Amino acid sequence: MELTLLAVVAVALFFDFTNGFHDTANAIATSVSTRAVSPRVAVAGAAILNFLGAFVSIEVAATVAKGIVEAQVVTLDVVLAGLVGAITWDLITWYYGLPTSSSHALIGGVAGAAVAAAGLDVLKSDGIVQKVLIPSLAAPIFGFVGAALLMLLIFWIIRRRAPTPVNRVFRRLQLVSAGFVAFTHGTNDAQKTMGIIALALVASGHLPPDFERPPLWVIVSAAIAMGAGTYAGGWRIIRTLGQRVAKLEPPQGFAAETACASILWFTAQSGLPVSTTHTISGSVLGAGASRRVSAVRWGVAGNILVAWILTIPAAAAIGAAAELLTRVPAGSAVVFALMVAIATMAFVARRQQTRATLAPVGPPP
Repeated sequence: MELTLLAVVAVALFFDFTNGFHDTANAIATSVSTRAVSPRVAVAGAAILNFLGAFVSIEVAATVAKGIVEAQVVTLDVVLAGLVGAITWDLITWYYGLPTSSSHALIGGVAGAAVAAAGLDVLKSDGIVQKVLIPSLAAPIFGFVGAALLMLLIFWIIRRRAPTPVNRVFRRLQLVSAGFVAFTHGTNDAQKTMGIIALALVASGHLPPDFERPPLWVIVSAAIAMGAGTYAGGWRIIRTLGQRVAKLEPPQGFAAETACASILWFTAQSGLPVSTTHTISGSVLGAGASRRVSAVRWGVAGNILVAWILTIPAAAAIGAAAELLTRVPAGSAVVFALMVAIATMAFVARRQQTRATLAPVGPPP
């Protein structure tokens, strides 16, 4: 039991790490694409703010631990299998540069593993619909509308001003808006790993099912893992979100980041584990389309949408398969070994990325 718990905590923190570098683009892609800040400075600042944001709220952690599946019937093997489903899907989509939702991957993986272990009754359907699906569908819509409306206001303010000084001012403002996104990303996404570790502690008897707050070591370790993953940087997704979806100028980048961060702050305080990836993607689309609809590469946006739709069922299927594997002799050890192998391959793939991926994108200042 203790060894399995240690394995689950280790895999959960690795998920937090992958979540960090998978979602680095959420905070910095628009700032890097407009050359408001260099990539390395951007990821360093985002890592620090992600770390700090993780300490602000625990509402999302409570939702993940108590609002998705019945905690009383969840075992450590179920949590481990669910994490494997989430991490595997995260790494697949990262490899292909698709900014999908780590939140949906985690929820799908745990839900799939739980259903494989105990049937459909283990799911809290009301919690999934009201606290996950509806908010996650609404967030990118609000991001799109909010960024578009903010851009209309900005266009009216700058309508008689020269582009060069305007871009210079908004590059500086983007340092603030991008920092706000990174901070609110920490308040939202780091909480999900805290919730999963808390769920594992409940399953192992180290935490009561009606706990009010995860232990301090859980909060600190999740914050560190998230910050470290953010600093590692998911450069493939940064390029997709910052350059391929829409070509943004500094005012548009500022509008997208501000709209996204405002939504994330509200949902984090409400305990709604929305997808930061969906939210920033919707905001980027809204900011890009505010000037003209053709500014958005809708084909790339369509590919991202397909990946979004596949995330929950794909992660659930992988999680269910991993849960079945835990039932064979030494199955948990086999699943953990597979996770280590997958992580090693991902690290090798990351090392093989060319230096060109780190080159700044967008127009020169």
